[in-house]
Amino acid sequence: MTDRPSVLFVCVHNAGRSQMAAGWLRHLAGDAVEVRSAGSIPGDQVNPVAVAAMAEVGIDISDQEPKVLTTEAVEASDVVITMGCGDACPIFPGKRYLDWALEDPAGKGVESVRPIRDEIESRIRGLLTELQSPRSASVR
Repeated sequence: MTDRPSVLFVCVHNAGRSQMAAGWLRHLAGDAVEVRSAGSIPGDQVNPVAVAAMAEVGIDISDQEPKVLTTEAVEASDVVITMGCGDACPIFPGKRYLDWALEDPAGKGVESVRPIRDEIESRIRGLLTELQSPRSASVR
């Protein structure tokens, strides 16, 4: 058992938004937060344009692979953040669920993915502030 908060990012293919979010959280939180990502219908690889956009800000997600969303991953997470997976994400009592409406980077060039990456960074910074507040620590 750990007293670190755990966050699961979920999108359909686990190839773009959820991978960028996981990369940002790992980068900004280090070992202070356990980070997971998954997809309801995982793709074959992480979107190369998402990899390139993250590399521009010094975050390497090239070693990540899309993973299938499992009930166990949801059960093991304190916060579940969905990004367009709809009803595919199982709901468990006692979990905190957030739905981030973010544009899908699939099929877009890096110039179109940069604003998505930057919006994800902003949301991750806000999430980190919440996770590190004394009030959220008492919820866990």
